[in-house]
Amino acid sequence: MNMPQLPAPLPADGQPLNLSRRRFLGASLGALVLGVLLPGKVVRAAQSAASEIKPGTRIPAFLEIRPDGTALLRSPFVEGGQGIYTAFAQIVGEELDIAPERFSVECAPPGADYLLVNGARFTGGSFSVRSSYEVMRRLGACARHMLLQAATARLDVPPGSLTTQPGIVVHEASGRTLGYGELAALAAGLPPPEQVPLRERKDFRWIGKSVPRLDARDKSTGKVTYNIDLEVDGMLLAAVQHAPRMGGEPGAIANEAQVKAMPGVHSIHRLPGAVAVVAQRWWQARRAVESLKVSWKEAAPGTVHAMPADFSSAGMRAALAAAPGPGIAAEEIGDAAKALEQASRVIEATYDAPYLAHGQLEPPSALARWNADGTLELWLPNQAPELFQQAAAKVAGIAPDKVILHSSTLGGFFGRHFLYGTANPFPQAIQLAKDIGRPVKLIWSREEEFLRDALRPMGLARFRAGIDESGLPQALYAEAVGESPTERWFGRQPNKANDAAVEGIAKKPYAIPHRRVAQVYLEHPPTIGFWRSVGHSMNDFFYESFFDEVADAGQQDPYELRLRLLADKPRHKALLQAVAELSGGWRRGPFTTGDGSQRARGVAMASPFGSEVATIAEVSLEGGSVQVHDVWVAFDPGSIVNPAIVEAQVKSAVALGLSSTLLEEVVYENGMPRARNFGAYATLPLGRMPRVHVRIVESGAPMGGVGEPGLPGVPPAVINAVAALTGQRVRSLPLSRTRFAGA
Repeated sequence: MNMPQLPAPLPADGQPLNLSRRRFLGASLGALVLGVLLPGKVVRAAQSAASEIKPGTRIPAFLEIRPDGTALLRSPFVEGGQGIYTAFAQIVGEELDIAPERFSVECAPPGADYLLVNGARFTGGSFSVRSSYEVMRRLGACARHMLLQAATARLDVPPGSLTTQPGIVVHEASGRTLGYGELAALAAGLPPPEQVPLRERKDFRWIGKSVPRLDARDKSTGKVTYNIDLEVDGMLLAAVQHAPRMGGEPGAIANEAQVKAMPGVHSIHRLPGAVAVVAQRWWQARRAVESLKVSWKEAAPGTVHAMPADFSSAGMRAALAAAPGPGIAAEEIGDAAKALEQASRVIEATYDAPYLAHGQLEPPSALARWNADGTLELWLPNQAPELFQQAAAKVAGIAPDKVILHSSTLGGFFGRHFLYGTANPFPQAIQLAKDIGRPVKLIWSREEEFLRDALRPMGLARFRAGIDESGLPQALYAEAVGESPTERWFGRQPNKANDAAVEGIAKKPYAIPHRRVAQVYLEHPPTIGFWRSVGHSMNDFFYESFFDEVADAGQQDPYELRLRLLADKPRHKALLQAVAELSGGWRRGPFTTGDGSQRARGVAMASPFGSEVATIAEVSLEGGSVQVHDVWVAFDPGSIVNPAIVEAQVKSAVALGLSSTLLEEVVYENGMPRARNFGAYATLPLGRMPRVHVRIVESGAPMGGVGEPGLPGVPPAVINAVAALTGQRVRSLPLSRTRFAGA
């Protein structure tokens, strides 16, 4: 995921605030509860419940030290498999001196205290840990200082004579110890320190170590509760059938009476763009709603984002290709147009990538309950609690503070759980619960999920490059055509290229003296959304594949040419050399392996979300299909918290990147997606998953993202390897659409 205008580095002088006496968020009696705030006027404003807190003025992190010595951390970010709860336990625990396994971590409720990302709250953009690293450290250090103060008073010893070991305060001179739980109540009454020292990196006990994930056992044993598992008293279940094309509305229902008489059915409802059945059990609701014979009315003229009946993905690809340039410049260095005119040779190519579904395992769901006091209680997976709270309030016609939102652990992330309007089920659940006066849990079937998913947009890029007599690139001219999710959901600036639309093409590190990168805007009829690594997921494929075309045209080895053009970029050059070393030494191929098969390798680089990545893939052809045997990834996120989680995230990103390279695409015909379930939407099977080798390189640069950067280098590395092996340059994904000569 990507957020526009990400905040600047966090201030180093964030000040703690003791919230224990406010009984914030129902803290346990005798617990020490802390929050971290910015100094000055923000502190004064926060002390008044009536004060309006501007988004982004308070840095959220609330810590509870319980009487039993355990700790509860309320995370401002949502856990969806990326491992942030474990990372936060390591970070806070490092400074607090509590072992990570002594923590429990939960998602904090909506509130101004948690607006950490650019005045908003959003789990995405591989930003959670890097945006809150220093804040979390200061929080733990502040709590430890207050516990030491409490122990000084309790033991009547001089300040500075105490130290800590995990979970206890130690007076070494007398051998006396006090557990954190024994001191929590006393520490809760103390003022937090103005300044607090942080540990030196050389003294880290848990940060930088492969601490086991806190949720691993519960996930492995089925104890984690996801949204679709939830139950409340008096709850009924619901299923929906959406209009086949976006914008359509339900008309007459031919068999309403017969369906209402089906076993377990409570009621039938007409909703905007859909019909629903509420029943005692979900399978009863689904069977009933799919039995409804609905006459769907076409979208009224002027309906926003109504799907045209003649829309197709093939037609959209043609529209992207035909969209005229030159577009709005995102990067201009030198004079690319003039350099192209003077080039010894000009290379041109157009690349494209398809719409993609999210395809997370947990289908969308929402549980809604109207309470007797007029509040609305919602349980739903989401990546932005405050945004969902505000949207739910608008749907319900009540104030946001009347919406009680529970953010469930996500059953898959990938950018699916953002606020995508009609791609979210919670408005339907709110209306159903209101109509019947009982709690309703709505679950979309897989078919309805595929019909209403917010897709990774189709993308297309046009390239021209000029090389000199020695085969070195002197000019690059690129146009990225389409619309990015940030434009759709955060608004478009007509005279400015959108960063997400050109990321992975603009600001590449290679020393090409003349270059122009532009965006040609063209709106998509389907609902589009964020997808893992956002614009990088396709743009790095476009650029890094075309880079190899330029190298071939100049009779340059693509690995050596990258090294040469990175001579003044030591971080990137070192990473490229690291991945070559990891793979046993660069060799492009084709070459014959010990089993007699013909193989080749491809290389690619990417700079996503503040991290740097170099990737090599080795491929062969088997039965006419591309088989990827090994993928090597050298990954530099600057610094890390948990190497095991980093490696797991890189490997999972490789899997998704490979799936999109080989197989995945959403095909539209007649305004509707062809695939309505996994049977028709191919994803990477286990037997085609390669060996993945990861080397983490900590360069000491500012901390970058982890969850998404492993993906963008995979498609171009594979495509470049296929080109080296077969001599065929594939410019359109997925590879399953390409027939190889002689295969």
